[in-house]
Amino acid sequence: MRAYIFPGQGSQSVGMGQALAQASATARAVFEEVDEALGQNLARLMFEGPQDELTLTENAQPAIMANAIATLRVLEKEAGIALADKADFVAGHSLGEYSALCAAETLDLATTAKLLKLRGQAMQAAVPVGEGAMAAILGASRELAQEIADAAAEGEVCTVANDNDPSQVVISGHKGAVERALPIAKEKGAKRAILLPVSAPFHCPLMQPAADAMADALGQAAMKPPIVPVYANVTAAPVADAAEIRALLVQQVTGMVRWRESVAAMAEAGVTHFVEFGGKVLGPMVKRIAPDVNVTSVISMDDIEALVKEI
Repeated sequence: MRAYIFPGQGSQSVGMGQALAQASATARAVFEEVDEALGQNLARLMFEGPQDELTLTENAQPAIMANAIATLRVLEKEAGIALADKADFVAGHSLGEYSALCAAETLDLATTAKLLKLRGQAMQAAVPVGEGAMAAILGASRELAQEIADAAAEGEVCTVANDNDPSQVVISGHKGAVERALPIAKEKGAKRAILLPVSAPFHCPLMQPAADAMADALGQAAMKPPIVPVYANVTAAPVADAAEIRALLVQQVTGMVRWRESVAAMAEAGVTHFVEFGGKVLGPMVKRIAPDVNVTSVISMDDIEALVKEI
């Protein structure tokens, strides 16, 4: 069994998708459709930068999705390998869940791009810059990370945002609380605690205004049942009903990304091969969660050709 997986924020870099676009008309068509949907030249920003503009949440989110979907479309259209024939499940990390839903034909490409642009803008606007923060707690279980967050909160928001893999949990909340968590983490036995270079405290209750904005947008978005089940971030379980997907995407804005549990559940369900499209971020996490599975990262034309031979 095989799962197609899609990376989240942090996987963006200047030059992303450029070689693929030069080599493939299919990839170019994806970037052009996203540009048209957004009314901006996102492809040029992806290919040429500047990095600080690409890293802005409202640009990074649709860019990462476009890059992943372009890679998938080349596999599907130029190699003739349909997702429904080769993937049993799809899943994505945070914004990657939207890429997964686009891959599974629940959302069309233009709608996905617009939703992610709005999601990025709404998440950035939810908390003034400098008021929120996120930190990675290394060498701590989710339970220990939550204990650290609770001890640091002191009446402010501080909670687990991402349960990434057995070695990495991310906390999110008010800046003061997250900063207080760093020495507490060391006291409680974590290996390291590092502030992350993010512009907002994602996946915590401070994101409620963004969740409200996404509820409105998702309520109006056309959705179809996915052609393969999608593992949802907030439940770590497969979902196939469009109304439920809508509700879970709203919850995802303030809720925890249960990536470790999602991968473990897919492996438990029989998945032996995880294929990451458009990045090399999730693969190492997957191997730490399920050491016996095979992981393939697909970014370039060479990667796509190698995958064709493999599957």
